[in-house]
Amino acid sequence: MQVLTVAFVDGGQAGNVIPESVRFGGTFRFMTLEGYSYLKQRIKEIIETQAGVHQCSATVSFMEEMRPYPPTINDPKIYDHSKRVGEILLGNNNVQHSPALMAAEDFGFYSQRMATAFFFIGTQNKTTSSSVKGLHSPYFTIDEEVLPIGAALHAAVAISYLDTHFKSE
Repeated sequence: MQVLTVAFVDGGQAGNVIPESVRFGGTFRFMTLEGYSYLKQRIKEIIETQAGVHQCSATVSFMEEMRPYPPTINDPKIYDHSKRVGEILLGNNNVQHSPALMAAEDFGFYSQRMATAFFFIGTQNKTTSSSVKGLHSPYFTIDEEVLPIGAALHAAVAISYLDTHFKSE
């Protein structure tokens, strides 16, 4: 799955003149590195071909100096381990599977280097606020009471992983 968003089109301010040039840009998201390569190639191909159809030229820039966020992909073994620890620590009903998201996440860089699992600890408490706002809202608040639980979960996942995979001699 890939998503392309055209976020702006800029052809100037005159309403009665065909602009000499037009710029547009946006973002694209992907779930795999193969999806990234494919989408990048298709964007360039479609833009350049359509420009040529209209006897125009096009330049496509992916701002290569800005390293794209890689997809965050859970390693199945680390995921299973983290899920088991979470269920032991928090109870089966308090561990839920999150559907795949197309968020730009720094953690994706870690998952390129080592086996990882990304999980949310859940900081929403519908009983303590009149309305629940999303992550990027200026009114977003968290239930800080969950932070020690999150720290304990992270520590338990790490310690139990080390205990089972690296025996001391």
